[in-house]
Amino acid sequence: MDLSHLRRESRTALELAVIAMAPSDLVDRLAVAAGMLEALLELPTDSAPVIAILPRVVARARSALEDWQAWHRDHLEGKIPRS
Repeated sequence: MDLSHLRRESRTALELAVIAMAPSDLVDRLAVAAGMLEALLELPTDSAPVIAILPRVVARARSALEDWQAWHRDHLEGKIPRS
């Protein structure tokens, strides 16, 4: 998954988690992931800060997204009426 897609997915998940009133620790993790990805995409890809922290940021973002998907599945799917 490219960084732009990961950033968009993280931002969308954050917005949905806030609206769904997900646990604050999950919302915080999504916010950190989205913010860090946003910041890193503003820097040159070959800069020292990006090279140093990108693997950790990507791993944290994926972990937060997986946890959001699991929370969403367990708490919301099938409980929201569809029109």
